[in-house]
Amino acid sequence: MKQTIKIAAVVPAAGVGSRMQVTHPKQYLKIADKTILEHTLNKLGQLPELNKIVVAVSETDDYFKALPLLDERITAVNGGKERADSVLNALQALAQDKPDWVLVHDAARPLVSVEDIQTLITQCVADGEGGILAARVKDTIKRGATHSLETVPREQLWQALTPQFFPYQALKDALQRALDNAVVITDEASAMEWAQHPVKLIPGRSDNIKITTPEDYDLACFLISKQESK
Repeated sequence: MKQTIKIAAVVPAAGVGSRMQVTHPKQYLKIADKTILEHTLNKLGQLPELNKIVVAVSETDDYFKALPLLDERITAVNGGKERADSVLNALQALAQDKPDWVLVHDAARPLVSVEDIQTLITQCVADGEGGILAARVKDTIKRGATHSLETVPREQLWQALTPQFFPYQALKDALQRALDNAVVITDEASAMEWAQHPVKLIPGRSDNIKITTPEDYDLACFLISKQESK
């Protein structure tokens, strides 16, 4: 794809990761000789399409500035209470030199495929519509609290992944309006859906896992060692 448009990346990294049962934010846990966040930023750093990479960190974060990050495209801004607040803060920081498109990627998804990201960018730009990486649901899905009430057909069910890629202004406006209206926003796509913008589903690798629990961390350690041995 010819680089005729400006693309920025946003990495929300202000969470504490309480389900990991550790004393510091999960994005600073180490896998091999790098933190999870470093692995993630190194993946984004392989994309020449990106003009800027903005990381939204907690105001009390003392870890980020100690990372040996050499990519001059990377800057940090203060995050917010929720993910949507952090992403919006990062988008506002880009307003003076605003990009055409923005790629939002979870700090705790270090296993994302660079090729998948490039496919997402290429297809969305070509069609003029935002979209997300997603994986088709493979397991049988049950609905219920403590007992199964029904089996949910999975033919049209997808697991939302990141990156999520949208026109900058449309995403910024959708997030701001959704927050102003107290809409529950779980990811960028949910804000765009609420604002009635199209959201393409681009198939991505299912091993693009989000590290949320100790079991996820163990799996990520194995998968990263496998990736790096190739």
